[in-house]
Amino acid sequence: MDVSVVLPVMNEAENLRVLIPRIIEALDRERLTHEIVVVDGPSTDGTRETAEALGARVVGERKRGYAGALETGIAEARGDYVLTLDADQSHDPDFFVKMWRARKHGDIVVASRYVLGGVAYSDFIRRSTSWFLNQMLRRILSIPVLDMSSGYRLYRREVFAEQKLTSSNFEVQEEILVKAYASGFSVVEVPFTYFPRGAGRSHAKLFSFGWKIFRSSISLWKIRNSLMSADYDERAFYSLIPPQRYWQRRRHRITVLWARGAGRVLDAGCGSSLIVQSLNNVVGMDFNYAKLRFLRRYEIPLVNGSAFALPFKDGSFDCVMSSQVIEHIRYDESIFSEMHRVLRAGGTLILGTPDYATIGWRIIEPIYGFLMPGGYKDQHITHYTLDQLREILARYGIVIEEIAYIARSELILRCRKAGNEVRARGDVNAVASTAA
Repeated sequence: MDVSVVLPVMNEAENLRVLIPRIIEALDRERLTHEIVVVDGPSTDGTRETAEALGARVVGERKRGYAGALETGIAEARGDYVLTLDADQSHDPDFFVKMWRARKHGDIVVASRYVLGGVAYSDFIRRSTSWFLNQMLRRILSIPVLDMSSGYRLYRREVFAEQKLTSSNFEVQEEILVKAYASGFSVVEVPFTYFPRGAGRSHAKLFSFGWKIFRSSISLWKIRNSLMSADYDERAFYSLIPPQRYWQRRRHRITVLWARGAGRVLDAGCGSSLIVQSLNNVVGMDFNYAKLRFLRRYEIPLVNGSAFALPFKDGSFDCVMSSQVIEHIRYDESIFSEMHRVLRAGGTLILGTPDYATIGWRIIEPIYGFLMPGGYKDQHITHYTLDQLREILARYGIVIEEIAYIARSELILRCRKAGNEVRARGDVNAVASTAA
């Protein structure tokens, strides 16, 4: 099935008589297979009977409140795409056609009142309150979406595959959007004209609505700033915190300059960083699928894989890069043997990790751990020093050619895998020694 339309309702029989036929007409015009799932509140005005008579499938909400009704509808939906809209006629069903065409540009399509071209026809208090809340949420949660509270959305079904929702009411709109974006799904807004409701009265209480959104934004802020958030690495490059921004940009400058013109590059453990975005002829690989999902929008070849068993043939790359990865995983020399294996003879290895022998890092890490509990400090499970890395790399015939530091703490190495010319010199020396 192409599309499932989910309509949470409470005493909306009069509006459904107009809305459902218009929805069906819009979907049929696009020649889409579809269903309409009406989630009843329960209603007392004949909503169930009206919806069923018009061809909709009616289910009872499994949990009270708008969020519970929406969850029920999403669980019942069978389409590849899920369309949600209000049943009060404020969302024009004919607008769906524009949303359907925009689906190629994002996993979630939002009918937006606040992008250029969008309009909201509602009373001044409701319109100004909504605008203010959306501006506040956008800044607090660092999401490039202007209309976060819009309920008129088209979702790719996969968006809900891993989501566990905790909201009780209309704040679920922000929760879905934040959790989807943190999982790497893309969002596109399409300018939309919002109309006043048709028949009946709104079930949303403005003050309560605003308070619940503000309260839920605290937990959503934690999700957005989690290391597991798909765009965490990219956001760090543009951070408003000067030390973090400097650190990211210094790392980017060193590694990208060293890898520039190196040929085919593998960024093993790429995350969503600007490094993999800046390189040409690069393949990004990461264990975290959400970060790869986020990078899809940049048209980069991506692979979901493990550093312990790189999914590439021997000698596949002219340059292999691993920046801020090896300290996050248990010590196992297969990490180094795998990088050596997929790197061609004479190729470049760029390796970045904190140097735990430096006094700078021994000072920085405890401070960072105090300021950011649950951050990178707790995820650094293997501690390397320059001498240890020199010894490990030597065992694989990898020679360190250049050493750089960030704030005398983070170590970045540019290395060379022994090539044919190195082995040839060894053979010549052996022959000379034998002759002597």
